[in-house]
Amino acid sequence: MKNVIAVIDIGKTNKKIFLFDENFDVCFQNATKFKEILDDDGFPCDDLESIKNWILEQIKQVQNNSDFLLKAINFSTHGASLVYLDKQGNRIAPLYNYLKPLDIKNYTDFYQSNGGVEEFSRITASPAYGMLNTGLQMQWMQKDKPEVWKNVASILHYPQYLSYLFTKKITADFTSVGAHTATWNFDKMEYHPWLKAANITLPGPVNGEKAISTEINGQQVAVGSGLHDSSSSIIPILEKEKGNDFVLLSTGTWIIAMNPFSSETLTQHQLTNNCLCFMTPKKQQVKSSMQFLGRIHEVYLKPLSEHFNVDINKHLHLGLNEKLCKGLIAENAQIFLADGIDTNFEANENLFKYFGSYETAYYQLIFEISKKVIAGINLITDKDKSIKNIHISGGFNKNEIFIKYLTLLKKGIVVKISECKNESALGAALMMKNYL
Repeated sequence: MKNVIAVIDIGKTNKKIFLFDENFDVCFQNATKFKEILDDDGFPCDDLESIKNWILEQIKQVQNNSDFLLKAINFSTHGASLVYLDKQGNRIAPLYNYLKPLDIKNYTDFYQSNGGVEEFSRITASPAYGMLNTGLQMQWMQKDKPEVWKNVASILHYPQYLSYLFTKKITADFTSVGAHTATWNFDKMEYHPWLKAANITLPGPVNGEKAISTEINGQQVAVGSGLHDSSSSIIPILEKEKGNDFVLLSTGTWIIAMNPFSSETLTQHQLTNNCLCFMTPKKQQVKSSMQFLGRIHEVYLKPLSEHFNVDINKHLHLGLNEKLCKGLIAENAQIFLADGIDTNFEANENLFKYFGSYETAYYQLIFEISKKVIAGINLITDKDKSIKNIHISGGFNKNEIFIKYLTLLKKGIVVKISECKNESALGAALMMKNYL
């Protein structure tokens, strides 16, 4: 019988469970997907009830498996998602989608009363992203859904809600509150006073290594408070590198470049160019560049395959054509992506007329994505430092074309591909190592 840590790893697309043994090797995993449902405004959102039931059943199955002795559970989820509970601890609203439109203009007074958009965004390390700022989500609920809001007793970020399912304790963690929430003052490293002024009380964040001993199906299990997935994914590399400077590229729907070694304060220039700060589970600033480039890649795959009459997974089987990479870099054309922050996430099929083959079109798309990634890395690198080591986690670490572009666009860098395929889950497991 193996002692194991279970990690529930919830992405926007895939919902997974991993079991890690005492060597932190994965000894079991399972994954599923859930169809989205509609929230009370008719906008797509996660089916949280079905996800909850799946999680509870998965943990029960692990406990009933004689091969494993469950010692601890932790959680890793995407950010920008809140769960609202009433006084009885019941969930009273959908898990609103962070892509749901929210007009920042409706919050002009809020920003002005807190120093203006630029200064408030700098202090909270949170560009004015609308629903991606969970603090704005709270205000939206206050303003637009007062009948629901009057019954709100507790507010939890997504990872802490999954922890709550087992512990029934209201918690917060540094990685979640530090992830572009507009609730955390990075100058003072504490909650921003606007929350108190708005009569919003959030739990104090706890060290990510602390767990709550909980009885689950008759067994005592240590339950962690959960982590924001991007912040969790940097934990294994911090442990492995032992203080050596690096940047982590966390690649998925978002491509996030994270530099935990930046000591410079976030600047207004960085902020207006998609930079922000995350936090580690131990309250350390992580300077980051966050771009929705994985989503852009995703939306182009199907129309590209249909236009050139190839399989949708054709990109997975393209050989590396270094000559084509260098040729497109020399041309430096800008076709798919706009200057600055991209806001159009629908494929523009009219652009395909510029290409004679699927290969050239795909290589051009990856060139433009890579170029923005390098710009993001440069932005979060302190002026007196030159970081050479780039770790890549997530789906793009298998993309040879992407990796080749990075090395061609930024001379002297060393790209390291993590042997671990599930850094965010491993990071959450490592936080529970004292309970194995």
